[in-house]
Amino acid sequence: MEHHLLGAICVVFVGALVAATVALSARQAMIVGYLLIGAICGPHGVGLIDDPKLIEELSHVGIIFLLYLLGLSLQPKQLLTMLGEAFAVTLWSSVAVLGAVMGVLLAFGFATAEAFIVGAAMMFSSTIIGLKLLPTTTLHHQHAGQVVVSVLLLQDMIAIALLVGLETYAASETTALSALATKFIALPLLLGLCVLIERYVLERLIARFDRIQEYVFLLVIAWCLGVATVASLVGLSPETGAFIAGVALASSPISPFISETLRPLRDFFLIMFFFALGADFDLRSAPEVAAPAVLTAMLVLALKPVIFRIFLRRSGETPKLSSEIGVRLGQASEFALLIGFLALNLGLISATASDLIQLATLITFVVSSYVVVLRYPTPIGVSDQLRQD
Repeated sequence: MEHHLLGAICVVFVGALVAATVALSARQAMIVGYLLIGAICGPHGVGLIDDPKLIEELSHVGIIFLLYLLGLSLQPKQLLTMLGEAFAVTLWSSVAVLGAVMGVLLAFGFATAEAFIVGAAMMFSSTIIGLKLLPTTTLHHQHAGQVVVSVLLLQDMIAIALLVGLETYAASETTALSALATKFIALPLLLGLCVLIERYVLERLIARFDRIQEYVFLLVIAWCLGVATVASLVGLSPETGAFIAGVALASSPISPFISETLRPLRDFFLIMFFFALGADFDLRSAPEVAAPAVLTAMLVLALKPVIFRIFLRRSGETPKLSSEIGVRLGQASEFALLIGFLALNLGLISATASDLIQLATLITFVVSSYVVVLRYPTPIGVSDQLRQD
């Protein structure tokens, strides 16, 4: 078992390194390389890893840390500002994409529930492409960066609500009404308990030992995994528990330090997650879903920049800034992959619909990355004029 696990991890990270090198050389987001190398090395490819479930189990920890960090970023004051500036833009762009994609998939004969889930998955834009391809000065010191971050964070909130909604819907199909009611009661109770513990326990521990970074590191990891475990014991998902743990710590002065400290650990597990997603993709099913996936991807690529431009102009942004932000956010999201993965595991969509989500998302990643890099300043620009750190 040890050699099997070690060999699998070796394949994942050596393959990911090669794929990331190729992706960056081709001006692509590294996630594209992770998905492709997973498909190549997985059981439906050359078979270097014949049990992707092993990697999936480890990758779930990456999702937990991802949602933990998202919760940490949702500071109350920032949320109030975002609701005023980007709520309408985010809401109406999401509704428009959902309706358009649903219409396409219904025309291809997909069931209404599947069409809804795929359309919902396509609503969100990629944090990886949206933020990683923004120059640092733009991201942190210019209004464009603030708008992009606001829209992406609001989308993250909608995505998390959707994930919880899918789990709740699936639970209502298989559990008693009392068990479902327990979930709704457990959520606010767990959040309230976490806020109290953060205020009266964690704050004091951090204040006393904040100079010992190793202790703070252990504390925040134990807090994340502990709340995630408690959430699973009371009927919620571990991911929901991790998000609650992050929200409880968001107002702490040390939350930026926690976010930066945990990013490498999160990225370690997320590489496994995206590799496992690629390994689960059956290359033989690509022709079956090619037509709806390509059409869905083209619709997302064409529709999102226009929708964002229209609603950003209505909110008072300049035409130039509205167009640039629309293009930068004009793709599907890594959340689409997570939603497809969860919905498939819950039995809410078929393997065909899941494959469609993966293929359409991958297409939008590739095309959108090229368009952004060719037209706007990025850290990996194709020319000196467009290359900005």
